[in-house]
Amino acid sequence: MLKEILYTVNIQSVFGRTDIDVKDLQSDSRKVSPGTCFIAITGTTTDGHQFIETAIQKGAVAIVCHQLPENLQAHVTYVAVENTAVAAGIMSHNFYGAPSAHMKVVGVTGTNGKTTVATLLWKYFTAKGILCGLISTVENKIGDTTLTATHTTPDTIQLNQLMAQMKDAGCQFVFMECSSHAIHQHRISGIHFTGALFTNISHDHLDYHQTFEEYIRVKKSWFDSLPSQAFAISNADDKRGMVMLQNTSAKKYFYSLSTMAAFKGKILENSLIGLHMSINDTEVHFKLIGEFNAYNVLAVFGAVTCLGEDKNEALQILSTLTGAEGRFDYMQSPDHKVVGIVDYAHTPDALLNVLATIKNLKKGQEKVITVVGCGGNRDKTKRPIMAEVACQYSDKVILTSDNPRNENPLDIIKDMEAGVNVVARKKCISIADRREAIKTAVSFSGKDDIVLVAGKGHEKYQEIGGVKYDFDDKRVLEEMFSLLEK
Repeated sequence: MLKEILYTVNIQSVFGRTDIDVKDLQSDSRKVSPGTCFIAITGTTTDGHQFIETAIQKGAVAIVCHQLPENLQAHVTYVAVENTAVAAGIMSHNFYGAPSAHMKVVGVTGTNGKTTVATLLWKYFTAKGILCGLISTVENKIGDTTLTATHTTPDTIQLNQLMAQMKDAGCQFVFMECSSHAIHQHRISGIHFTGALFTNISHDHLDYHQTFEEYIRVKKSWFDSLPSQAFAISNADDKRGMVMLQNTSAKKYFYSLSTMAAFKGKILENSLIGLHMSINDTEVHFKLIGEFNAYNVLAVFGAVTCLGEDKNEALQILSTLTGAEGRFDYMQSPDHKVVGIVDYAHTPDALLNVLATIKNLKKGQEKVITVVGCGGNRDKTKRPIMAEVACQYSDKVILTSDNPRNENPLDIIKDMEAGVNVVARKKCISIADRREAIKTAVSFSGKDDIVLVAGKGHEKYQEIGGVKYDFDDKRVLEEMFSLLEK
C-alpha cells in the first residue's frame, strides 16, 4: 500500500488517496507498467518530471515528485516530497521489506581500494561457510552466484531489490562499494549500515564534483549520517582520514602503518610472493602484494574484528585470500621471465601506488614499461598528471586509449602528452590502438623486465564511439607473452 511505502518520507503535500495498492516502483518511465508508483528524480542529464505524463499513460497509479504538475489527473495520486532521490531510497527500502535491516551491511568508500576491500570481506566470510552478498565494480554476488555489475553502486531501486534477493537467499552479510556518485545521488539513502570504511581520497571524479573540496564533503556526508550503533573505520595515514570521522555518531576506529591506531600494521617484507607483516604484534604472511594492499588488509582486519571475529582466526583466514580481479594481477612469461601486471589504476594516485610498489619489488636493473591511457568524457584535468606519473616511474611509457567513449582517442592522448616534459619525451611514445600498444610494450621487454598495463583492470570491453567491443587487458597481455616465446 502506498502509505506504507511512504513511511518516514519527508512529504510536502498529497493529492489523492494513499490507501492504494502499488505493484512496482520505478524511476525510469520506460519501465513503468500498470500499478507502478513513478518517482520523478532529477538526474545529471535528465529530469524525471519531464516523463510524468508518459508514466501515467503507461499505467502509473502514483507519482512522487518535487514539484506537482500543473494538470493533476483525478485517478492518480500525487505526492510532493522535499527530495525525490532521498524519497526513492526510503520508499525502495520500505517496498522491498527493509532488506538491509535483516542483514549486516558494511560499505566501503574511498578513491582507491574499494573493490579489493569489499571483495576480501566477502571472501573472508565465504571461507567460513557463511552466505554473503557482494556489490562491487567488478561483480555482484549472492553467495557463489555471480551477477554482472553495471555501476559501482546500482540505483536505489535496483539496490534494494538486489538486497531483497540477498535476504531471501539467506545472506547474513552484505559488503558493498559506496561511490561518491552514489552518496551524492542518494542511491544509498534508506540503507541500514552496520559499518562503514574509508580507504583514502585523491584526485578523481572532478568532472562530476567540480572541486576536490566537494568530493571530500560528499564522502564525509555518508559518515556524518551513520547511527551510533554502527562502526566507522578510517585510514589514519591519509591526511583526510581523521576529518572523515570527526562528526560521525558511529564508533570510531583507525588503521595505520605509521602511527598509533586500533589496527596497527608494519611491513616486514614486500615481494612478488606477497606481504610479510606484523599486525597488532602478530606476524603474518599474505598473498597480496604492495603497500597499498597492506592498507587494504588492515581495513579488512579492522572490519572483521568490529564484526566480532577472533583476531587470530581473522589473520589466519586473511593470509589465505587473494585479491580482486584486475587489481595487481600478476603473470610471467615462461622463458623470458618477463613480468606482466594488469591493474585498474585509472587515477594519478592509484597509478603512483602501483608503480611505487613495482619499484620496491625490483631486484636489480629490470626495466619498467608502462602502458596507460585515460577515459573519454571524464575528468580531463588528471590526464597530464597520469602521463607525468607514468614517465616519472617508468623506463618506457606508451600512451594509448583506455575507454575513449565519445571522444577522439588522439585528443585524449594529446591531453596526456601535455604532462610529458622535454626529458621524458625520449622514453614516451603514443599508440592509439590499445592492442598494438600492449604488443609494442612486450616487444620492448627483455629478460626479467616488468610490463604494466594500467587503467582497465577487470573490464572485458573497450568503449569506443559509444559501442562496447570485447577487450581484456589480461588476455591480450597473455597472448603477447605467448608470441614472445615463439
